[in-house]
Amino acid sequence: MLRTTTPTVARALARALSSAADQCFGLMGNGNAHLIDALLGEGVAYTAVRHEAGTVAAADAYTRVSGRIAIATTTYGAGFTNALTALAEAAQARTPLLLVVGDVPTTGSRPWDIDQDRIAAGLGVPTFRVSADTVADTVAEAVTVAQGSRRPVVIGIPYDLPTSPAFEASPASPASPTLRVNEVGSDSSDNEPIVFTRHRGAKHEHERAEPDEIAEAAALLAGAERPLILAGHGAALSSPTIGDDLETLAALLGAPTATTALARGLFPRQEFDLGVTGGFGSDEAMRVIADADTVLVVGASLNQFTMRFGELFGPGTSVIRIDIDAVDPPRTAYDIDLSPLHGDAAETVRGLIAAVTGIGRPSSGWREQLAESQAFAVLRAPADGFAEHLDGVCSDGRLDPRCVAARIGALLPARSHVTTDGGHFLGWANMYWPVSSPERLIMVGTAYQTIGLGFPTVAGVAAAAPDSTIVLSTGDGGGLMALADLETAIRTAESCVIVVWNDGAYGAEVHLYGKMGLDEGPMLIPDTDFAGVATALGATGVRVTSIEDLDALAGWTSDGARGTILLDCRISRSVVAPYQREIQRVNGVA
Repeated sequence: MLRTTTPTVARALARALSSAADQCFGLMGNGNAHLIDALLGEGVAYTAVRHEAGTVAAADAYTRVSGRIAIATTTYGAGFTNALTALAEAAQARTPLLLVVGDVPTTGSRPWDIDQDRIAAGLGVPTFRVSADTVADTVAEAVTVAQGSRRPVVIGIPYDLPTSPAFEASPASPASPTLRVNEVGSDSSDNEPIVFTRHRGAKHEHERAEPDEIAEAAALLAGAERPLILAGHGAALSSPTIGDDLETLAALLGAPTATTALARGLFPRQEFDLGVTGGFGSDEAMRVIADADTVLVVGASLNQFTMRFGELFGPGTSVIRIDIDAVDPPRTAYDIDLSPLHGDAAETVRGLIAAVTGIGRPSSGWREQLAESQAFAVLRAPADGFAEHLDGVCSDGRLDPRCVAARIGALLPARSHVTTDGGHFLGWANMYWPVSSPERLIMVGTAYQTIGLGFPTVAGVAAAAPDSTIVLSTGDGGGLMALADLETAIRTAESCVIVVWNDGAYGAEVHLYGKMGLDEGPMLIPDTDFAGVATALGATGVRVTSIEDLDALAGWTSDGARGTILLDCRISRSVVAPYQREIQRVNGVA
């Protein structure tokens, strides 16, 4: 085979990666040191984080906000395994990104090496192995898979290759990238990884809904007396104009609208919007949704939280579900009539608009009737009032988190980006903080039900939206888990508000297992001075023990909202978020 010599594998890899991504988040080790140096030489922006999980969490956040693919990089072995929780989150959330890691040398495993390919496969993440003569092709194929299937991929660099010469195959003899497709459900009887020279189905070719299917769905919608449109994250990803298209369809039908948490702000006509479905929404709005006779669901997974554990739709509701993938039916408490439409959300919605217009039936007028009988602003009001705590203080002397959330929501700079860690406190930001469009709210951790990824997401959002104020919502448990990357957040954000919901406990466990009668000792956390730690790291730390202490946020905002302010909010464990009460109920402890 005729070859032409090019620079080192690290340089060739950096050059190929730079054609796909302009942002990298990393933690340097001896498996990726040469790559990081080469990426800097190619002009790729590099953000250092302090824990390997943060590399992926930051890249995940960057992609969710910007819509552009990002690079995360760690060393091999422990560096790779430290990143697994964040990688699992990205896989579950369907975030395309490139995790570039050191890997086993071509000469064979060393005592500390592990089978990284198989571990990634257990998360549903494919691995591509770089070789000296397939660098560009391997990266191109990896990017195609990541973008086409909307999931992360791993690119492995054998430890002994970065400083070796890279070669380009001659056009007459193209080299094929090697993909270790060792996903769950391997074709081999002994469950060994299978090596393919080409990835099977690398490009995600979505189905198109058939014209007769669209016509049938349009007839059902046009004939509904109480139609409703529910949009999810998949709708927001499909097109920047889908909110306007869905509003056009809603107006034709007379349908009120609602969204999942990750599609907040999608609909332009808020006067007809019921807000977030599930435990983050109001009971009154959920009753309206349950009363709908026909629901169009666009790009929503209909998970247990969105579905209120099966009770979102009423008995006999006709549900038309648009999704780019074939998905499992939602779990429902009642029988519903489910009609799937497989296809791109934006394309299918445009088809429905044309078909409904062609039918020519008048609007149901349902949303106008609802607007006359009760204002949608009232329907969207948080499910939990807090009139019993007018001063914001609970009987245990700590703050009512609802009062704190409402006050913070009123003080936040306009058009902020909100990012949340996982934990019991999820309800407060989603119920009380404004979000103007779907890409301005990211929840890194909820797809995989984890905590401790909050702080590094600030770096990702800061790189994607440097002129925005970033607002992070995290708990004391997750905050301590990710404490190393509090420094990252403070260093990388020009304008950042960090809210630590400090209840001295793993709140979700207290509100479920504590209620079951389990010993709460392992669920408790000694009071931690997050304000003091933040101050030591260069931020403005504020210990919030009264609602008046939040005036510091008002002052910070009026002074220009520059730098990082951390609000260490000492909240009561006595207040349970509505969505958590649903979890209690289905577990028999309400």
